[in-house]
Order: sequence, then C-alpha cells, then structure tokens
Amino acid sequence: MGAMTSRTLLARHGEALDLFTDRVHAVGARQWEAPTPCTEWTVRDLVNHLTAEQLWVPPLLEGATLEDVGDAYDGDVLGDDPVAAWDEAAGAAREAFAAPGALERTVTLSYGPTGADAYAAQMTADAVVHAWDLSRGIGADERLSKALVDFTRREVGPYADSLAGSGLFARPVEPPKGADAQTRLLSLLGRQV
Repeated sequence: MGAMTSRTLLARHGEALDLFTDRVHAVGARQWEAPTPCTEWTVRDLVNHLTAEQLWVPPLLEGATLEDVGDAYDGDVLGDDPVAAWDEAAGAAREAFAAPGALERTVTLSYGPTGADAYAAQMTADAVVHAWDLSRGIGADERLSKALVDFTRREVGPYADSLAGSGLFARPVEPPKGADAQTRLLSLLGRQV
C-alpha cells in the first residue's frame, strides 16, 4: 500500500462517504431533478451513480467478477427512497472495505485485476469529487476538507491527463490565478469553480 496505511485509507474513505451522505440527506424534495456540474446528470442521477458504485463493492471484494454481477446495478437503484438506498449501499461498502484483510485482496474491475486498496482509493476520490458536484447542485457548502483534497489530488494526479479521454471527467480547465488547492483539483477534473 506504499506510504499510505490501511487505517489512513479507510479514514479518508469514511470521510468521503460521510461527506456525500451529509449532502444526500440535505437534498430537498424539489431538488432531485436539479442540474449538477455533471452536465448529463440531475441530482438524482448523480446520487444513483454513486449508490450503484457502492453496491458493487461487497460482491467485488467477495471475489465476484463483472460477469457474475452482470446488470444487477444498472438503471435506477434508488427506488422510492433515494436517501435510504444511499445509506444502505454506503454502509455495506464501508463495512466491506473495513473487513479484516479486505484491502489486501484483488478485485476484477473493467480494466482488469486491481488491488482492493487501489479500488478503495479510486472510490474515495470519486466520492469526494461527486460530493462537490452534489453540493453545487443543491446549493450546499462546497468546501472539501484539506485531507480529502490532498488525498484526491494524490490519487488522480498520476492519471489526470487520461481522465478526460475516459469520458468520466470533462477536460481540465485553467484554474484562476492564485487558486487554492481545492479549486486546482476541481479544475484538473474539468469543473468550472
């Protein structure tokens, strides 16, 4: 796991889930169809995406393949109670990553076998960025903690140039002169801050 300990990784993962959970619980009844910085997604679409991502964690950590899971988490996974659906999925993902030895396993992702610690780091960075997206979409506090900004920058930095080509993020934008670390991170990931 390099310089980062399992404990630190789980702490950052937990903080990212807590932040996203806080924002999901703040969504007003009339905000689910509001736009987000993810141009194709409403608030509900964004929460659905993150919820589906969390649903994948337990089976992948248990050794399931993409084929085993199939399309189980395609489409709407939020149902009639998006907040409860998120809470349940996030809780299960948190528990799966925290299980003894879980971060030492290998999972099969779309691009091949991956260390579960790297998978947890990717999921953490994804939750951080999308927590900002959700905050912007619902008009909530957009500040991210220094620990989460630094973690996410370290995680995405090595492959930032290829993210836009993946279709997962917009092309980087030039941050304003004198931008803080959070603004530089979000600009790197194509967010207009």
